[in-house]
Amino acid sequence: MEHGTTRSSTGTDVVYTGSVFGAPCWVSLTSRDLDATQRFYSAVLGWRWRPARLGDRFLTALANGIPVAGVAGMATVWHMPVAWTPYFAVEDADETVARVRERGGTVAVGPLSFAPGRAALLADRDGAIFGIWQGRLVAWEAWRQAAPVFVTLHTRDALDAAIFYGEVLGWDRSGCCEVEYEGEEVVLRTQGSVVARIESGAVDTAPDRSVRPHWQVHFVVADVSGCARAAREHGGDVLAECEHEAALRDPDGALFMVSSSRDH
Repeated sequence: MEHGTTRSSTGTDVVYTGSVFGAPCWVSLTSRDLDATQRFYSAVLGWRWRPARLGDRFLTALANGIPVAGVAGMATVWHMPVAWTPYFAVEDADETVARVRERGGTVAVGPLSFAPGRAALLADRDGAIFGIWQGRLVAWEAWRQAAPVFVTLHTRDALDAAIFYGEVLGWDRSGCCEVEYEGEEVVLRTQGSVVARIESGAVDTAPDRSVRPHWQVHFVVADVSGCARAAREHGGDVLAECEHEAALRDPDGALFMVSSSRDH
């Protein structure tokens, strides 16, 4: 099992997921129309694009030349919902999948082997979809700075969800992640930065069974109102907007957030 940081042939730092296990390490989007997806996110988030190694149905989004997200034009082919999905770094994909099954979660896809590692698509016991990745993370620090992104789980019972993910992803062991209970949320930090939140409403209320649990991806941007305006102008919707954040929907129906900082 590989740990630590090395350097690639191009001089880029390469981190192995065994060193940063438990942390979000990638986000991906399923799409019905790759051309429309490219136009929308180029306008809203300023991204550029390059083909991914997985084939012509896959693209990598670039922010200032740094790979920040993946897009798969597979929603129609695989009858998958259009959605953003976070991936978490793990030490061993097979062991993680086994822990998910043992704790009442389900396995949708994988683990599948790719050139630099292994991946699986999973669901927690309330149905929220997430992915895992075991292997190399090229330009890890650059991704953390350039993405910049955090994820929020909206669920029925934050404490129960935190226990599930803590046991599955290793949050309950010493490592790169720190878990804290802050008010009505569970907050995950790496190197002092918020990278994930779990929330289910007020702590003194019963779990809300009407909530459809899901992970929501947030992109930190310099101009929230500018992103919302661009979303409207390019076929998307603005579901909610305030000074510090906005809930947006792309033309394909995928929901995401833009925020002025990780603290919102």
